[in-house]
Amino acid sequence: MRQGSVETSHHLFLECIVAQQVCFLCLRWMGILFVQHKDLKVHFENFHLVHLNTKQNLLWKGLWVTAVRGIWEQRNQVIFKQGKPDAEEIFHRAQLNSWLWLKNRVHNFNFSFSNWILNPELCVKSYR
Repeated sequence: MRQGSVETSHHLFLECIVAQQVCFLCLRWMGILFVQHKDLKVHFENFHLVHLNTKQNLLWKGLWVTAVRGIWEQRNQVIFKQGKPDAEEIFHRAQLNSWLWLKNRVHNFNFSFSNWILNPELCVKSYR
């Protein structure tokens, strides 16, 4: 997150070390390893997992959306309220926000927060 210069979406979501750390934490949490693409659209498209069906991929992409939102919110904290970038905080907030979204929006998503934290891939794969 740049301080004192114009921020671009490319830098904020792909080049920024904090954003890269958040992405790595999300992927590691799901047990996935792949190289991050440097194009934002392709980066999002890479969040389609071939071993998941369409509905399961929507849940997985929901995590990406909550992580991107967290990066944006933290960027605003840094710029407007002298906050400090913290990848772990963004990641943990994305875990919580994605679980809350799933719990409130996805029919038959009956997993506890601890289940979501401990085994997100199982939670996503069980959604049919």
